[in-house]
Amino acid sequence: MELTAAGQEIRVALLEDQLLFRESLVALLEGAGMKVVARCSDTNSFLFQVRGAAPHVALVDLRLEHVGRAAVEDGLVVLKYLHDFHPQVRSLVLSGHHEPAIVEQCFHAGAAGYLCKLNVSCDELVQAVGRVARGERLLPMEMLPSNVLHLEDFTPSGSALSRLTLREREVLGYVAAGADNLKIAAHLGITERTVKAHLTNIYRKLGPENRAQLAVLACELGVTRPVVA
Repeated sequence: MELTAAGQEIRVALLEDQLLFRESLVALLEGAGMKVVARCSDTNSFLFQVRGAAPHVALVDLRLEHVGRAAVEDGLVVLKYLHDFHPQVRSLVLSGHHEPAIVEQCFHAGAAGYLCKLNVSCDELVQAVGRVARGERLLPMEMLPSNVLHLEDFTPSGSALSRLTLREREVLGYVAAGADNLKIAAHLGITERTVKAHLTNIYRKLGPENRAQLAVLACELGVTRPVVA
């Protein structure tokens, strides 16, 4: 039986629009000893059930299509809602998208992990749900720095922030909030050139290779994300 860090049976809520895939996930997770407490195809039903079901992990699809409806629901809304109103529920995205910008948006919205449907195995999915339930964060392998060989090696501690100056931490917070250099400069009352200098120092001290990695790393470190207009 898969257990949380506290020794509880892992409770999972599923948000997936494809019935066959959704039921396959139920069979997979319950076969691994987890308990599926919600299985929904639309965001409203999902959020209603989450309130009463108290899952440890929410497995969320990003693009939810429905027969007879032109509109497509966005799973990012669910990630933000869970982050703001149910912070004890850890969100794990399972999506066909693998673009770094979309992954970055998910972590900005509060996701604890991200898996791509196109290249994840059944065993990897079960392990990922278990790891997220036990408090870990999971990044897609393609978003890890090239010198990181294993996902568990990329688990930065809060002490990493001690390497940054106060201003660098402020800049990092705005990066985590999705602000570009021009917006960061405007909010902090500094020049865009100064922002770039701070970012150069941050990259050197923390080691990410690109802005997407830096934004996710900021979320990993628990950096305060200011509101960006």
